[in-house]
Amino acid sequence: MHGDLVISADFGTSGVKVGVVDGDLRLLARTTESYPLHLSPPGGAEQVPDDWWAALVRALGVLHAQVPDLDTRAGALVFCAQACGVICVDARGMVLRNCLTWMDKRAVRQGRRIVGGWPAVRGYRVDKGLTWLALANGAPAQNGMDPTAKLVWLQENEPDLFARTRWVLDVRDWLVYRATGEITTCPESANLSWIMNTRAGREGWSPRLARMAGIPLDRMPPIVMGHVPVGLLRPDAAAELGLTAPVQVAGGTVDVTAAALGTGEVQDGALHISVATSAWIAGFFDGRRVSIPHAYATITSGLDYRPLLIASQENAGSALEWAARATAGAFPPDMAADGALRADDPVFLPWMTGERVPVDDDRLRGTFHGLGLEHDGAALRRSVAEGVAQNLRWAFGKVIRERGARRDGPVAMVGGAAANPGFAQLMADTLNREVRVGAARHAGVLGAATLAAPMMGWANSPEAAAERLQGRVTASYHPDAARAELLANRAARLDRLRGDVIRSYRR
Repeated sequence: MHGDLVISADFGTSGVKVGVVDGDLRLLARTTESYPLHLSPPGGAEQVPDDWWAALVRALGVLHAQVPDLDTRAGALVFCAQACGVICVDARGMVLRNCLTWMDKRAVRQGRRIVGGWPAVRGYRVDKGLTWLALANGAPAQNGMDPTAKLVWLQENEPDLFARTRWVLDVRDWLVYRATGEITTCPESANLSWIMNTRAGREGWSPRLARMAGIPLDRMPPIVMGHVPVGLLRPDAAAELGLTAPVQVAGGTVDVTAAALGTGEVQDGALHISVATSAWIAGFFDGRRVSIPHAYATITSGLDYRPLLIASQENAGSALEWAARATAGAFPPDMAADGALRADDPVFLPWMTGERVPVDDDRLRGTFHGLGLEHDGAALRRSVAEGVAQNLRWAFGKVIRERGARRDGPVAMVGGAAANPGFAQLMADTLNREVRVGAARHAGVLGAATLAAPMMGWANSPEAAAERLQGRVTASYHPDAARAELLANRAARLDRLRGDVIRSYRR
């Protein structure tokens, strides 16, 4: 390999974090560039792929100023990105429409129809559900957010465009194509399309599942591992990024896998929590896991198909941002300014755009309970922050029961909210466990960089490289006994309330 540095880019919902990483997995330089999200009724959430690339170009301009010889020292480029996007490109690789992001919910009707029928259990026709479970270790969500429903929606609502579509790409796929000209996808994106067979030794696209979903399999790209070199950076792309030396592009991955690597918690059963726009609980396991009642499962990762459990929640930072905007307060929440949680504060269910885990229902909405005339904006902000933490506690309590899950010891936390000391302490008090924070905002950048480690000769595998990150804790938060007791009492109140609220939205 040429060069001694890796450029790693983590493309999220609101922007891209880009870092320059050396052989010790240290961030020598980093920057963030934003791009727009286009929302439209009913449930539309789109982004322009060229906006992602333009943000990367801007970020490289900043990084060149921080690392003046980056143009000759960069040996590899690796991407991780938000998952469950749908980008249609034609035979020449031209983008035919904006990306339908993971947040887009226009395909709810299609999502329910794909999996529904009689006889049904929890909305899934029995024979379909059993087939999906056996082959894919899960099934398309009924909320219309998975690529499965989006692709059927496109066929029904934009048939001419879909007829011109040669390839269906996820966000990471398009970025790799833009960089190298190679059409590929990663195992995580393939799995989350729900037309992939994930059984050990049989991994690959499934004609049977594609027929069940009504998706043409010939539109789906070849699957590559995250650490595999896909190709060299194209000359035109290199020129845009200001790079002159040959740069190898790794297969890359989705944000959840990158964050898992970035925490350093790569042993089977070790769980971490990510709190950004959305939230998730994730960890590697020694085999497939699935919870039908609580709507989570393992997916097959780009680490040689190693199972990675993901329990995703729709609303976290998005709810905190809403509360700040609605009450003219600070974002991220300023716990010191708003004061400690009080026993008479209202409780909050943060389902602003529905929920996935541990209840999969797009009809749910955010709810305050116990509002009084005495409650001001600070009380509402405290309640929303607590509501996000309690929602994660609710899901964490389900995931921790999985066979092989580590039930004691510290919990690693990453994501933008993890960098807020007040919120990190709130999570420790809510879980009543120590919470450890490392590179909170840049775990994805570092985790993606570990995928390039074998190419660069830094480690034998991404996991071996990631283990070096495990001890890099910048802050530890231990639960306060009094606050933990208060939050446990409020959690019990929420447990009694949730069922009634869920039933009210389903009526």
